[in-house]
Amino acid sequence: MFHPDKISVIGGVLGLAGVLVWRIREGRTAVTLKKIVIPPLGMATGFSMFLVPQFRFPWIWGVVAFLIGAVALAYPLLRTSRLVVQGENIMMQRSTAFFTVILVLAAVRILAHGYFDQLLSVEQSGALFFVLAFGMILRWRLNMVMEYRRLTSGNGAPVLEESLHS
Repeated sequence: MFHPDKISVIGGVLGLAGVLVWRIREGRTAVTLKKIVIPPLGMATGFSMFLVPQFRFPWIWGVVAFLIGAVALAYPLLRTSRLVVQGENIMMQRSTAFFTVILVLAAVRILAHGYFDQLLSVEQSGALFFVLAFGMILRWRLNMVMEYRRLTSGNGAPVLEESLHS
């Protein structure tokens, strides 16, 4: 019925829509250590795809994809989002460019996906982009953890205690 390439693009667009909605909703609630750490931990379960041989590719490709995500693609996210103290809570403060960055990254992914699908199987291409996205998200979230700890250390904010127990 649908070609795997088309399903992949449709899945990417639906994933993008889901991320945008989730980020809007998440931006309205206080940030906790748990809310920072759980998304990359949940995403890490995706590495189980490599148990299936069709998703595998050379290790060096994975290392390069991870580094591109962690170094180049995480940079715009790091530049367009900050944690700030508002009252007794820590909130995510994004610049107006944040969603533009997300949309541009998604467009790059979709355009590059078409190119890589000519060289790799759909499964390998998806797995490679997963590793790239994981590198990007991991670096961004690790930066958020450091920023969160900086904001909660020494100011006596009760947010840290709440976040560890909630």
